[in-house]
Amino acid sequence: MTFRSLRKPLDARAPRAPRGLATTAALAGTVVLWASAFPAIRVGVAGLGIATLSFLRLAVASLALAAVAPFLGVRLPRARDLPLIALCGVTGMTAYQVLLNWGEVHVPAGTAGLLIAAAPVFSVLLAGAFLAEPITRRVVVGSLTALAGAAVVSLGGGSTGFSPGALVVLAAALVQGAYHCATKPLLRRYSGLEVAAYAMWAGTLFALPLAPHTARTIAAAPVDALVPAVYLGLLPSALGFVIWGYAVARLPLATSTGALYLVAPVALLVAFGWLNEVPHPTELAGGAVTVLGVVLLNRRPAPRPQDAAPRPPAPTARSAPGKRT
Repeated sequence: MTFRSLRKPLDARAPRAPRGLATTAALAGTVVLWASAFPAIRVGVAGLGIATLSFLRLAVASLALAAVAPFLGVRLPRARDLPLIALCGVTGMTAYQVLLNWGEVHVPAGTAGLLIAAAPVFSVLLAGAFLAEPITRRVVVGSLTALAGAAVVSLGGGSTGFSPGALVVLAAALVQGAYHCATKPLLRRYSGLEVAAYAMWAGTLFALPLAPHTARTIAAAPVDALVPAVYLGLLPSALGFVIWGYAVARLPLATSTGALYLVAPVALLVAFGWLNEVPHPTELAGGAVTVLGVVLLNRRPAPRPQDAAPRPPAPTARSAPGKRT
């Protein structure tokens, strides 16, 4: 596996290399790693608490990305981009980790995965509000569908009924949507891996107030309680972003982003196998509606025939009509 293509900003118009086994494995690995984060959080927060798990995951991921950054061609960011990088760090990393960890104290891992699936809705709506991206009928229908599904998941609750923790997880989806919205201007100048690394490092800086509490907790925690935090930092966070960047650089954008629809159902399977969690049928139905809404949201209309067909060049004074110059 080589990483030369990770050094360039992603250009959706650029030709993509044929899909190979390594690319498919990277995409599948990303889905599994990101899905496994939800049950790992459930285990980690029980042993370490919200604050310690949040900081430790960010710190481990930051150190791992810093170690491999020179080999992956990660450049220093421009000074004018630092405020936007700070926004990405505080939303997509610090706030997201704290809110998701907090939510999973009360919400099962599989349910959290279903709720986080609504994050693209917030991303599109925020892009419409702050980046002047058009809010079309398709966006409205997809957003309402996905949010309705998230509401069903929140109100399903199985035998426990509604839990305020579901709202906390939805808040985590909101800040993740803000992160994706804030990364869009940066992705015009940096690769996806670079933006993720910058945000991870910035998020760790914003989480530094949690460091003293983390140090005290680690000193008294058994070794097995630290395993989920190290796993989350090294695999879903650090390795997940690296192999995601590798896959995105070599696949059509629709293929790579479409694979992320699998994160929620895979999270349900991992949570069942790891924690023996059985989702309530109402939650499954709401999750399916959420994923359907996100699919509608990201579906691009087919080009009209007159737009798809190339137009012949206009005749010039030096050439007769119908004759190429």
